[in-house]
Amino acid sequence: MRILVVEDDIQLADILTEALTNCQYVVDLAKDGITAWNWVELLKYDLVVLDVTLPKLDGIRFCQRLRQSNTNSPSYQNATVPVLMLTARDTVTDKIAGLDAGADDYVTKPFDLGELMARVRANLRRGSSTANLTLSWGNLHLNPSTFEATYNQQPLTLTPKEYALLELLVTNGRRVLSRSGIIEQVWSLDNSPVEETVNSHIRGLRQKLKALGAPDDFIETVHGLGYRLK
Repeated sequence: MRILVVEDDIQLADILTEALTNCQYVVDLAKDGITAWNWVELLKYDLVVLDVTLPKLDGIRFCQRLRQSNTNSPSYQNATVPVLMLTARDTVTDKIAGLDAGADDYVTKPFDLGELMARVRANLRRGSSTANLTLSWGNLHLNPSTFEATYNQQPLTLTPKEYALLELLVTNGRRVLSRSGIIEQVWSLDNSPVEETVNSHIRGLRQKLKALGAPDDFIETVHGLGYRLK
């Protein structure tokens, strides 16, 4: 899942990014409202963690604009994305303003990181119809809640990026995914690798799947286009 963190406090932004990345989410960080707006017009997100006090475009106006996006706007793809609002303002009036602007949840700074992560998970569950499902393709089974994978009922040990890549392939089925498209969905904007990195991860996945009995072409190469599942 991809999360947009919008926070201008550098120290707090780094803490949030590290915590979310450690939970295997793809995280993009924006330090002002305009940059964040450019990104919601570019990419589809599963959650926005949004500070209220931001330069250029504050969190309240950002959220209002997002909720008012129409079908002709590039941001419409995120018009209903769950928004978890962060603020140092601990008054009922401010909370009402945030919720009325379209936020789904509201956390006051300073907050307990464990509680924030629990709220992140809760909002992601509400925003996703597949959050509690097991994904399957033949003898391959993935559990998005625990990031566990099995093949032929045997545990498949994966790195976080390998798991994210395999989940992406399973959810897209026979649809061909280009290397650039895979990078866009599995890596953050500020950590995009070269396309050869995708090839390397695919080779690693094939080796691990083959060791558990999967055919060599379980992940199929469509020459000149990309990859898909056989």
